[in-house]
Amino acid sequence: MASVSPTISSSKVEGTNVYSPSGDKLGSIDDLVIDKVSGRVRYAALEFGGFLGMGTDRYPLPWDQLKYDTAKDGYVVNIDKAQLERAPRYAMDETPNYNDEYGRKVYDYYGSTWWM
Repeated sequence: MASVSPTISSSKVEGTNVYSPSGDKLGSIDDLVIDKVSGRVRYAALEFGGFLGMGTDRYPLPWDQLKYDTAKDGYVVNIDKAQLERAPRYAMDETPNYNDEYGRKVYDYYGSTWWM
């Protein structure tokens, strides 16, 4: 029997589905944002909304909010669609300035502890 690795390549994380605790698919991970100094993943950018990729926004989720579920072969985050619709986001063709002020805003929204 093969052992399961505790690590994963970012290319395999991108495209992975994200679910609410009730099992509703919220979207999929589009990108990871990594802190240059610590090397830790700060955010997973969740693709949510739109249709066939058009009008789809990106929702930065603090990495510590995502828990991998082997049965779903995806991540579960403790929010529902209504909470996600009010969350910080940016358009697909934009890139926010991921500075500390932005980070605190995102982490505060999700009730995560800002670690800088």
